[in-house]
Amino acid sequence: MHALRCFAVAAEESNLHRAAQRLLISQPPLSRLIKKLEERLGLTLFVRHTKGLTLTKDGARVLEIIRPLLRLQEKTFARLADLAQPVGNIIALGLTTAFEQGVFSGMEAHLRGRYGERLRVTRETSPRLARAVRRGGLDAALVALPLEAPGLALRPLPYAEPLQAVLPESWPEARHGSPPLRALSGKSLFWFRRESNPAFFDHMRGVFAHVGFAPTYLEEPAEYDVLLARIASGEGLGLLPVSFAAIQRKGLVFAPLAEAALLRVQLGLAVLPGREELADELTRELSAMNWPHQRSRS
Repeated sequence: MHALRCFAVAAEESNLHRAAQRLLISQPPLSRLIKKLEERLGLTLFVRHTKGLTLTKDGARVLEIIRPLLRLQEKTFARLADLAQPVGNIIALGLTTAFEQGVFSGMEAHLRGRYGERLRVTRETSPRLARAVRRGGLDAALVALPLEAPGLALRPLPYAEPLQAVLPESWPEARHGSPPLRALSGKSLFWFRRESNPAFFDHMRGVFAHVGFAPTYLEEPAEYDVLLARIASGEGLGLLPVSFAAIQRKGLVFAPLAEAALLRVQLGLAVLPGREELADELTRELSAMNWPHQRSRS
């Protein structure tokens, strides 16, 4: 299980050095672990190059298979931790996967300095985090706005990112700098189902109609690593926040869009009504931070 976790983190970071830092180990043992996993599976999981790692098609399939197992492991350890420590002493915070996770590294270090071992972090999609807060499994969550979250109090935070087009390098449009969205009409776009996040879905469809963007829709894979692999293979394009450009992958071009001012994802804090004291405390801590991509602040 440890080797699978190390592989997943390396896939998320696309860089052994960053993955090793996140796993709190040195780079050589991590490299050996991944090599042994490849030998055991009889598969090549990564292509190594000077800019880092690129997930292979086999690697993307392995990642898709093991993700549910890793989530179950995290939930199991979280429940076991409750047995050893009163829940009241823990601050359970959710972090949305809508942004590239490097965005939160400074924030997480800051909060761990503030709360120490009391801080427990869960990474999930914004709708799932909202449900966890509503059920009492999380004290608060950083989510992507707009978000439909009945029964929760949502507070915008001073951080937002515009969306960018993620294009196959082989497409002619990938050489046009900052294309308008309408220039990509008719192309295949990986997009999520409305029931996953109705508020964001409806907002974005309204923007698409306003700018004249009419793509052909493909169902978006659940994992970003798989999504990027499929884009690189030429199946379609994606629209992701600008922080994802930190991921180096052969065959992809990250292109700013002419309509960036209209295509923004806002970071917000979700808590249950009545948790205003915790919300105020977290808002003060997060608002004082020096966030990355400061040019994207709203």
